[in-house]
Amino acid sequence: MPEYRRAYTAGGTVFLTLVTYQRQPIFNNPENIARLRNAVAIVRKETPFEINGAVILPDHIHFMWTLPTDDDNYSKRVGRIKVKFTQSLRGTANLPNNVSNSRQKHRESNVWHRRFWEHTIRDELDFENHLNYIHYNPVKHGLVSCPHCWNYSSFKKWVKQDAYPDDWCCACNGNEVKIPDFSSIEEFLGEVL
Repeated sequence: MPEYRRAYTAGGTVFLTLVTYQRQPIFNNPENIARLRNAVAIVRKETPFEINGAVILPDHIHFMWTLPTDDDNYSKRVGRIKVKFTQSLRGTANLPNNVSNSRQKHRESNVWHRRFWEHTIRDELDFENHLNYIHYNPVKHGLVSCPHCWNYSSFKKWVKQDAYPDDWCCACNGNEVKIPDFSSIEEFLGEVL
């Protein structure tokens, strides 16, 4: 099996994908989205980072983060978010009981896929392409017809900052949508999504 090494850049910007265990749609539940947001807030307080973009879908999450100039450890942050979110499920009916021996050995529950996927953002065009991917993702997965219709995304924040028009990739009122080319990102994510 090939040995995979993550790229770490102090102060870098990274695109991340976290997937639930066996694609369980745990974020169909708004209470779980609130738990996730709380876990992220706790981790940001412990180890600060900027969230450039985010989207929460039923069975996976995309983030784009920028780390402090003297810090490159996004892996630690991802791990802490997974732990804090999973801990928040204890005492609810949401935490699975039938955890495999392998997952118990690695101190895991049946909430998250064991790993996550990352891509270091290389330049402004790469940043823009990944941000567009994040914001178009709910449409791509057939959850809504337009990015502005999805409540669990940073799209509206970027519209307020005039980075996107309100009707970006909007199919409302019969508008014809020109879908951005995400082939390079989708090739990278490949089997994940």
